[in-house]
Amino acid sequence: MNIQPAPPPASFAAPALRHFPSFASAIEGTRPANPVYVLHPRRFRAAVSRFLDSFPGTTMYAVKANPVPHVLDQLHEAGIRHFDTASLSEIELIRTRYSDATCHFMAPVRIPGEARAAWQVHGLTDFVVDCDPELDKLLGETEGGKDLRIFVRVATPLGGAMLELSSKFGTTPANAGRLLKRIASAGAKPALTFHVGSQCLSPFTYAQAVELARRAVDVAGVPVHALDVGGGFPGPYLGNDVPPFHWYFETVREAIGGFPLQDGAEVYCEPGRALAAEGVSLIARVILRRDDQIFLNDGIYGSFDELSVPAWTADYPRRVYTFGPNGRVRERRGELKPFKVFGPTCDTLDVLPRPLTLPKTLQQDDYIVFENMGAYSIALRTGFNGFYPNDWVVLDSE
Repeated sequence: MNIQPAPPPASFAAPALRHFPSFASAIEGTRPANPVYVLHPRRFRAAVSRFLDSFPGTTMYAVKANPVPHVLDQLHEAGIRHFDTASLSEIELIRTRYSDATCHFMAPVRIPGEARAAWQVHGLTDFVVDCDPELDKLLGETEGGKDLRIFVRVATPLGGAMLELSSKFGTTPANAGRLLKRIASAGAKPALTFHVGSQCLSPFTYAQAVELARRAVDVAGVPVHALDVGGGFPGPYLGNDVPPFHWYFETVREAIGGFPLQDGAEVYCEPGRALAAEGVSLIARVILRRDDQIFLNDGIYGSFDELSVPAWTADYPRRVYTFGPNGRVRERRGELKPFKVFGPTCDTLDVLPRPLTLPKTLQQDDYIVFENMGAYSIALRTGFNGFYPNDWVVLDSE
């Protein structure tokens, strides 16, 4: 069956955003009571160029890291055309917005019927499995799967990443090899993928993962039509020793140099954090100071959920701004001290897990700018207790 992609509906036009040259001017110009997200077009362009210029293959953006249209537009304008879409909703979002985008359904487990819709309605042909039941379901929903390229996900319990992902997804090299044989027998194109975990601080972990994938090929004895090295490329947070990105790219390039791929096979990566993190900052307001405690207009139920992950040790770069007696905004500096930080909701769980070191002279109505917040923080926000940050501006100079 020759499936043709459905033409996407008319693209949604995001409302025009106000532009400012600096954080100080944005605070002066808006005096926001609610949190404000700040887009940095230059940072998005730099992050995308880093991958498009140096990764030895095709870069797809992991939409789950930040699906906000403002962010997607920045990435698309910077050159991203391939998207790791892990649900039918994400596929519809991308297909609706970008007529030239290619979506890849890279989730190993799907809600029944979603593979059929992705294939029939949207023309997707890339899917992932890590077990027989999911392969059976996929083949059943795609008339045997002969149009598909099916990636088998290999588990990579290797360390090196702050948040592991192989306890939920992936299989052994031996079982992956068996699944590759099944895929080839069905008439589909077998491929391999893995994910080393989120915020991976060890480039060598990718070489180890490629070796596990190679063992699967040895077991399978069938041509492999693509290799996806997944995500895990880190964001530059405080408290993390992040290696240069060229170390990651060089490690991957060397590791795949001897990988047994079919002639013309493609190599992919699917960064989310590494493409989105640096492109968004948050302007939060201090709504109360009480001794060494402060309350912000954003918290754990809003943009700071990731800080509550047990294994998370990174922190967001930050600076503090205040209105001077002349009504102009200036950066507050001076001696630092730790503050316990609460969010605005009525829940006592709405507290950051670690104190923040901030200027000792911090006052109510000061503003704290948190940088590198483009990944996951926004994707995980909730509307709990009536608080839902969703105001945006653009900073053109930083």
